[in-house]
Amino acid sequence: MTSLRVRIGVLGIALMAGALTPGAAHAATVPSPTVEEQRLDRAVPQEILRRSGFDAVAPGFARALGDAHSYAQARRIVVRDGSALWRRAVDRAQGRGPVSGDISRDDDRPLYWARLGMTRDVRTWEPAFGLSERQRAALLDVLERTSRGQTDIRYPGKGVRRILVTGFDPFTLDRDIRISNPSGASALALDGTVVRTAQGPARVETAVFPVRWDDFAQGTVERTLRPYLPKVDLFTTVSQGRVGRFDVERTNGAWRGGFPDNDNVSRTETVPVTDPASQPQWTTTTLPYAAIVAAPTGRFPVYDHTEVTEIPAGGTAAVVRADGPTPGSTARAGGGGDYLSNEIAYRATLLRDRLGLHDSLPGGHVHTPVLQFGAGNTTEVTDPEFVRNRVDIIDQVRAIVTVAADASLRK
Repeated sequence: MTSLRVRIGVLGIALMAGALTPGAAHAATVPSPTVEEQRLDRAVPQEILRRSGFDAVAPGFARALGDAHSYAQARRIVVRDGSALWRRAVDRAQGRGPVSGDISRDDDRPLYWARLGMTRDVRTWEPAFGLSERQRAALLDVLERTSRGQTDIRYPGKGVRRILVTGFDPFTLDRDIRISNPSGASALALDGTVVRTAQGPARVETAVFPVRWDDFAQGTVERTLRPYLPKVDLFTTVSQGRVGRFDVERTNGAWRGGFPDNDNVSRTETVPVTDPASQPQWTTTTLPYAAIVAAPTGRFPVYDHTEVTEIPAGGTAAVVRADGPTPGSTARAGGGGDYLSNEIAYRATLLRDRLGLHDSLPGGHVHTPVLQFGAGNTTEVTDPEFVRNRVDIIDQVRAIVTVAADASLRK
């Protein structure tokens, strides 16, 4: 009798748990949008999507994803729609196809916000067939790579030189959610184009990277660039830098300074790379900086930027060095600072060196001017001065790449 009561009691508890657990477990396991994705519902991103015609991208993707009956089918949809988003953004930037809305073609923001709509859909999707954390992560990874042009790098056969250029997403969006990144806009404008050098045509291929510390720690830069650096004739990473000027960064440092990324995550540490025992504190550009600085590339001045911040050998305090690092010093900021622009330059040039290409492959980092709105514009998502500044920066990036290729290939 006692045993029966115990069994009945256990059964009652189990039934109560069965009634309560699904809802509780569901609430505990429902994936949440990231900080970056949560900004998507604000008025400015929605206006940018609507005025560019990209507002239907994520809803259409969500419908297709909802019709998937297996992980394999979902992956095919993600590959297809991620790649289509990149091609659509490139085509729009380069004047191909009809334009929807009144946002100028050169704008990089529709791609950024449409992608976030798609990643949010994947992150919060709960298909009937079940999706493991590993499978969801794999879908997000392939969506990021395809929609950033990282899987779309294609070069022709012999007779055409090869150039690789990278850009970034908008960032510091909590300061001003209207922000555009001219490096990302330049990547869209240059992808698949041909520049003319004294040694003949050179094809430019591009990709865009996220402004997130953890993605870099997981090797997104190296995974994207490693297959191509041995095959290209020149590369440059590009990011937004200082007001009113371009900088060719001479030296890159192995330090993360902790400024929050697009997910409001901070990291203050040595740049995490594979084989840290052989990791140098500094890497250097092999771009032809003297030729770039001397050339008339556009309306913004271009500088050979040599300043770094270091802890001298045997010292404890960080000091600024105008002419680069001293022997045995520890990095605290490269020429490009201690944020992700410095880190992509460091990672790309370290990869170049580890591949044994330091003396044969011109490569480094270029900082563009800060993209500014017209005077007095504190609320509108665009204005004529804003567009003019972005177009001028894009044109000057193209000219700098051409000068760099011309000077390098002539050797």
